[in-house]
Amino acid sequence: MLREAATTLVEAIFDWGYLGIFLLMTIESSFIPFPSEIVLIPAGYLASKGDMNIFMIMLSALSGSMSGAFINYYLALFLGRKILKKYGKYFFINENALQKMDDYFAKHGHISTFIGRLVPGIRQLISIPAGLARMNLVVFSIFTALGASLWALILVALGYMIGENQELLENYLKQITIITIIILFLLASWYAYVQRNKRDKDA
Repeated sequence: MLREAATTLVEAIFDWGYLGIFLLMTIESSFIPFPSEIVLIPAGYLASKGDMNIFMIMLSALSGSMSGAFINYYLALFLGRKILKKYGKYFFINENALQKMDDYFAKHGHISTFIGRLVPGIRQLISIPAGLARMNLVVFSIFTALGASLWALILVALGYMIGENQELLENYLKQITIITIIILFLLASWYAYVQRNKRDKDA
């Protein structure tokens, strides 16, 4: 039922063209859970028919993703820390825990942000700990843009190549999601290995 309502919303906002894609991706990338595939796959299909321009779709999608990510980042930055400092003790979060999070994102925020943007269910949330940890805004922006662009490109390409074949779309999307998660796991493992070797050399 929720997916049907979301699809109806997408169809309505698609009448707004690229502005509609921007708004939908802003929602998808902020704190409101919203499936990006029901926005970008149809957009890719429309591009394959010549009704939309792929470059403008990607620009609108990336702009919306960044806008939503900044909403989460700044909400966490300005409100999240105050709330955690006041009520965090009830959830076993103290100043020491916040400091550890700050230190972690200072060292590993780039890889965490990039990987997080490619994992379903975490995509929208990764901006929150980044904001809480006061991650460098330039680094946050670069790696958020890289992750968001790659995910958008995958979905738009799916829509462009497969079009309205719903069964194929679902199968390919599942396969791509699984492959992406495996690749990200290998990337995270490689990064951990490099960091461990670096620490051993410095010791």
